[in-house]
Amino acid sequence: MQSYLDFEKPVADLEGKIAELKSLAATDRAVSIDEEVNRLSSRADEALVEIYKKLTPRQKTRVARHPQRPHFSDYITGLITEWSPLSGDRKFGEDSAVQAGFGRFNGQPVAILGQRKGNSTESRLKHNFGMARPEGYRKAVRIMDMADRFNIPVISFVDTAGAYPGIGAEERGRAEAIARSTEKSLELGVPNLAIIIGEGGSGGAIAIATTNRVLMLEHAIYSVISPEGGASILWKDAAKARDAATTMKITSADLLAFGVVDGIIPEPTGGAHRHPEQIMASTSAAIDKFSADFAGKGRLETHEHRREKFLAIGTTL
Repeated sequence: MQSYLDFEKPVADLEGKIAELKSLAATDRAVSIDEEVNRLSSRADEALVEIYKKLTPRQKTRVARHPQRPHFSDYITGLITEWSPLSGDRKFGEDSAVQAGFGRFNGQPVAILGQRKGNSTESRLKHNFGMARPEGYRKAVRIMDMADRFNIPVISFVDTAGAYPGIGAEERGRAEAIARSTEKSLELGVPNLAIIIGEGGSGGAIAIATTNRVLMLEHAIYSVISPEGGASILWKDAAKARDAATTMKITSADLLAFGVVDGIIPEPTGGAHRHPEQIMASTSAAIDKFSADFAGKGRLETHEHRREKFLAIGTTL
């Protein structure tokens, strides 16, 4: 069942009327509804196009967090074969918020990293809403080490509000674990790609997104802090999240203009959650292009490409 955001109410009303007509026709086959359903469907499509043409940064944040938006597990199912997840950081334990392992993309071996939020109450609790503890990032480092050793490219699917800020995470060195994961991402001799598929929050995202190429889905967000957190700090009022989302420049278009990300993967009208098969096809094409662009590069050239990319961010000369 489709879940609607508050600003999608015009579409929800129209699609609700369509559902009522279809229900009526199911009980009385003498009722002809085709013409009215077609008219309402056209109006709903037009309304959806108009709404998504002028989404505000705050509305894009809502889309990026949509509960039906494809998550890490959907991309694994849709794009990766022979998926073999690995567990544990060999230092403390397992963290279900970070998923890491090996599989094949179009027949070629790849290492996969990603945050898994879960899609039900039970799975969200199991995966801690995608907020990783230190052992999750140490597991990521372990997988990146293996990938580098066997010359296997790395693909990261980023979707987290940020690293878990609990006392236990701080005691076990959360900041150091994020820094080590970031360092490992930067020093790899194999190509790595990060795709922001939902939220890219703070160091929790950067830890697996310091890559040769960083792509964002059209309605994803990428920021140093959530709009709510930013509003609480700047204005002491979380209700000003709308202003914070605009001021912080967290959308894919803004970040592409600043050179923070390298490309945007377009989403179908209404967001990735409305047509997940389309976003899988677009993401597959983007990974294909990345693979082709880096196919002929050696280890040193790949490393230098990544180094120069990040050194260039923020320069004005």
